[in-house]
Amino acid sequence: MRKWQVMVVTLLVTLGGWFGFSVTAHADADYTIATDTTFAPFEFQVKGGQYRGIDIDLLKAIAKKEHFTYQLKALSFNAAVQQLSANQVDGVIAGMNITSAREATFDFSKPYYTSGVVMAVAQKSPIETMANLKGKTVALKTGTAGATYAKSVQAKYGFKIKYFNDSNNMYNDVKVGNSVACFEDYPVMSYGIKNGIPLKIVSKQHDAGDYGFAVKKGKNAKLLRQFNAGLAAIKADGTYDKIINHYLHAKESTLTGETANSRTFVGLFTQNLGTIGNGLWMTLKLTVVAIILATILGLILGVLGVMPGKVGPAISSTIIYIFRGMPLMVLAFFIYIGFPDLIGHGFKIPAFVAGLITLMLNEGAYTGAFVKGGFQAVDKGQMEAARSLGLPYWAAMRKVVMPQGIRIMIPSFINQFIITLKDTSILSVIGIVELTQTGTLIIARNFEGFKIWLMIAMIYLIIITLLTWLSNWVQRRIN
Repeated sequence: MRKWQVMVVTLLVTLGGWFGFSVTAHADADYTIATDTTFAPFEFQVKGGQYRGIDIDLLKAIAKKEHFTYQLKALSFNAAVQQLSANQVDGVIAGMNITSAREATFDFSKPYYTSGVVMAVAQKSPIETMANLKGKTVALKTGTAGATYAKSVQAKYGFKIKYFNDSNNMYNDVKVGNSVACFEDYPVMSYGIKNGIPLKIVSKQHDAGDYGFAVKKGKNAKLLRQFNAGLAAIKADGTYDKIINHYLHAKESTLTGETANSRTFVGLFTQNLGTIGNGLWMTLKLTVVAIILATILGLILGVLGVMPGKVGPAISSTIIYIFRGMPLMVLAFFIYIGFPDLIGHGFKIPAFVAGLITLMLNEGAYTGAFVKGGFQAVDKGQMEAARSLGLPYWAAMRKVVMPQGIRIMIPSFINQFIITLKDTSILSVIGIVELTQTGTLIIARNFEGFKIWLMIAMIYLIIITLLTWLSNWVQRRIN
C-alpha cells in the first residue's frame, strides 16, 4: 500500500475506535437521561468528576427500586430540554418546573419537589425590593422558573434582562456588578449562599411550583410509570426524606470532597488534576481529529476552487460560503439536535461525532478558503510549464502546483490548528465536557471562579505557545 493509503486506513481505524466508544460505552443502559450541570443542590459535579445532588440521588434510588439502568448526560438546562424534544434523550431530571406550556410538549411525572423563586443581589447592594430595579439589568438562567417569573414582572418593574446558560455565570455577573440582581429557585440560591456565593436573598418566595421528571409527550410511557412507582416507594420507606435532608442541611465540604486547604491555587489544581486532565484530553482529541478531517475537506475544496470550468469552483465557493458564514454554535445544535429531529425514527448522533462533524465543516470551510488562495498564489507559469512538458492537469497539480502552494500555506495551517483548539470550547453546548466546560463544572462546586479560569487560561496559553514554536520551527525548516 502507498503511504497515503496507510495513513487513511490508520485514520479510519482510529476514528472508528473513538466513534465506537462514543456509541457503545453505555449500550446496555435502558435509558438515556439528561440533567443540568450546575444546579446545586439538585445536580452538581463533585471531586473526581462524579455527579451528585437531590435529582441524581433520587433517580439512582428510583432506578434501583424499579430495576432499570440509565446513562446520565450532564448538559446545560436549555440543551437538555432541546435534546429531549429531538429524541436524543429519553428523559430529563433537572429541577424542571411543571408548567402548562411545557405540558404541551412533555409528559411529567408526579411532582417530586415544590419550590418558589427568590431574588438575590450582591452582599453590599442597596437593592432591597423589586421596585428598586427600574432601569437596571437583571441576570437570568435560560429556561428556568426564575426566568419565567422575572419576565412576567419585567414590565411592571421596568428592568432589563440578560440571559445565561448556567447558574454560576449568572451569579458571577451579579457578584461583579454587571447585573444588579438574579432570580433563582429558593433551595438552589439558599444552598449556594450557605456555601460561598457572595449574594443575599432580598425577597420572599414567588410563584411556588412543582418539579417533575419529564419525557417527550407520547413517548417513554413505561419510563414515566417506573419513575412514579419508584418515587412512591422511596417516599414510603424514608429514602426520599433522607436524600432531601442530606443536601438541604449539609455543608458543601461534606458533599464535594474538598477541604479548606484545597481553596489555594495549588490546592485547587492538585484536587482537580484528574478532572482537568480528562477535559484537556477531550479537547486535544477533538482538536487533532477535527484538524485532520478539516484539512482533508479543505484540500478538496481548495482543489475544486481552482479547477478549470465553472462546476468545481461553484461547488467550492458554495460550501465555503455556507459553513464559514454559519455560527459554530448554531451548526453544532443543527447537527446534534436539528438533523436527528428532521430524520426522526429514533435516529441519534453521539455528541463526540456531532462535535467532530461540526468542527470539520466549519474549520474545513476556512481551510478551503486559504488552500484555494494558496494554490492561486502559485505563479500560473508553473502550471503552463508543467503542461508544456506533457504532464496531465492532475499530475501537474499534484507534483508542481500543490507542493508550492502548501509551502505558502504552512503558517495558515498552524493558525487554523490554534483556532480549532479554541473552538472546541463551544461544543460544551451539546454536552461535550472539554477543558472549558470542565472549568465551569469545578467552579459550580467551589465558586472559585478567578482561580479556576486563570488555571484554564494558562493551560490554553501553554498549548498555544507550543504550537507557535512548532509553527516557527516548521517555517525555518521550509525556508
